[in-house]
Amino acid sequence: MNSVYITSVGKFLPGSPVSNDEMEDYLGKIGGKSSKTKRLILEKNQIRSRYYAMDKEQKSLYTNAEMASLAIQDALERNGNVTDQDIDFLATGTTRADLLLPGFASMVHAETCLPPMEIASHSGLCASGMHALKNAYVHIKAGEHRAAIACSSEFLSREFKHTKFEAQGIYSNNRVPFDTDFLRFMLSDGAGATVLQNEPSSNGPSLRIEWIDNQSYANQYEVCMYSGMSKENGIPSWLDYPSIHEAADQGALNLKQDVRLVNEITKVGTNRLLELVEEGRIDPERIDWMVCHYSSHFFRDEIFRLLELGGVRIPEEKWFTNLYTKGNTGAASIYIMLEELMNEGHLAEGEQVLCIVPESGRFQTSIMLLSVV
Repeated sequence: MNSVYITSVGKFLPGSPVSNDEMEDYLGKIGGKSSKTKRLILEKNQIRSRYYAMDKEQKSLYTNAEMASLAIQDALERNGNVTDQDIDFLATGTTRADLLLPGFASMVHAETCLPPMEIASHSGLCASGMHALKNAYVHIKAGEHRAAIACSSEFLSREFKHTKFEAQGIYSNNRVPFDTDFLRFMLSDGAGATVLQNEPSSNGPSLRIEWIDNQSYANQYEVCMYSGMSKENGIPSWLDYPSIHEAADQGALNLKQDVRLVNEITKVGTNRLLELVEEGRIDPERIDWMVCHYSSHFFRDEIFRLLELGGVRIPEEKWFTNLYTKGNTGAASIYIMLEELMNEGHLAEGEQVLCIVPESGRFQTSIMLLSVV
């Protein structure tokens, strides 16, 4: 079996940073009224700036596939070991592709103009980006390919345009409920991409992938973050409505978070990490960088507390995030964090990087161990 290395990481963040005060200039004020929950959510998540791929007239500046392609271009330009012709596998992850069909990887492949190759589309929430990485990793490890790209892109701001909610009959006389309004001030746009190879880079640091562990707990929990169903009405799918119009009018296509369940995500992620420590796959003393995709600062202290209860302490100075300046870009967040960590000179040879991506969709956790070479 081959060793697998991340030999370069690229990103694309659209436009200029958007401050907290500017958010509703882009998203719009529903019914002309500023959100009553905005301040509370921003106090808890502590995000100070983020990026949107639409302008203040709410016109899209890019497609989701275009942003993924631009991140891939950045990763390839940073890599002196490969050319476009060397890449023969592409795996993508996203929450909401531009189209229902075909798959996101097909659209990204077309945007990149890379040669014919094998592709794989992963859709879901935050873990879909790690699923793409695992797919590319396994293909190279097994000798199927020598060079691959794994990427993830999110264009989530257009989910939250004020006009979308104003057109929904269910909210014509009421404010948008917290389970949806909450996400308007949590999520943002961006893309990241990695080049994976069966040998390390000859002109810079690489990250050897030791292993990637993806675990689902959907058998233990009901849906928490979702789109395309109505929990309130007990309708299991938007396709079960008499028409697409009625599904949209009733808010079934909105992206929602069941706030009664979301706190479970810290327990699920921490428990899996502690299991891996107990199995001997993680040595906390050897971890130099803890790259954790927590969606809000609110969860950070709880993760620390649960780890210490389990007998594991990873000092705060080893934790790395750019949540506060780059925003919560869902499945792309882990790529955007690794890009900054790798390209801004933070890493030294021999260090170990532990990456954690919890997902609250129906609860799963992705954990990856990397070594700097």
